[in-house]
Amino acid sequence: MADVSDPVPVTASAGVEFTDADFDAVAELLRVDAGISLGPENRQLVYSRLNRHVRGLGLVRFRDYLDRIRAPGQEAERYRMVIALCTHTTRFFREGEHFDYLATEVMPRLSAQARSGGRVRLWSAGCSTGEEAYSIAATVLGAFPEAARHDVRVLGTDISVEALATAQEGRYRDPGPTAVPDALRAVMFEPDPEPDHVVVTAAVRNLVTFRYLNFMEPWPLSGPFDAIFCRNVAIYMADDTQAHVWAGLEAVLGPEGTLFIGHSERLGPEFRDRLDLCGRTTFCRSTDPRLSSARRMQ
Repeated sequence: MADVSDPVPVTASAGVEFTDADFDAVAELLRVDAGISLGPENRQLVYSRLNRHVRGLGLVRFRDYLDRIRAPGQEAERYRMVIALCTHTTRFFREGEHFDYLATEVMPRLSAQARSGGRVRLWSAGCSTGEEAYSIAATVLGAFPEAARHDVRVLGTDISVEALATAQEGRYRDPGPTAVPDALRAVMFEPDPEPDHVVVTAAVRNLVTFRYLNFMEPWPLSGPFDAIFCRNVAIYMADDTQAHVWAGLEAVLGPEGTLFIGHSERLGPEFRDRLDLCGRTTFCRSTDPRLSSARRMQ
């Protein structure tokens, strides 16, 4: 590995000196601040996402940029680096079978729970710009139209305050006719004055609250949650950080709660006796000791 004094440009035309040691330092800061793990294959990504900003600061070496973001009083600049390197890919009703399961298997119980005066809470953890949280709320309303008259709420959290501002606005480019189930499109959207845009309906928005949350900081919530969606978030984390996140989610999952994770993610064996695989990357509380081993988490 090159020493910091031996610059290794990413490209021949690179405008800012970026060494392997610089990459390692950025990766360590990102791991500490956001729990995200970067490998050597991400070197070009780091450079391409930060190079223009570093040049805009009047710096010619990433070493100087690192000195700046480590300095006292530079928390906003360090946060900007973290957000620039986070992945914010999302869309409405992504991995649609999870929403089908929520509507058909979870909502009948939660609807009865709410009608009897109970509290119902659902959480979109890592909600990015809000599409997932609004998809959950629309699914709730589709299965339980009178949800607004009961104690039913959806929480959306994310590390990016900029993404959360977009979520709060609830205005998006029209995702197209195939992105949202036909039965829910009228529940979810109303037209926007600007062509090719839609606005999330007040009925859906009123069910959702958005808040900042960084998994590497203390979690300002205690649950219990009846359903948690944390999908395609832990995939970017090292194994020990994933275990920390899964343990935190399991701790606030209700006694009959359901946890939805991304299709490329896996829970560790420590959850084998506490969560059962009840659908594709869908986990339910272990409540029946007679469940067959075929339903146990593999």
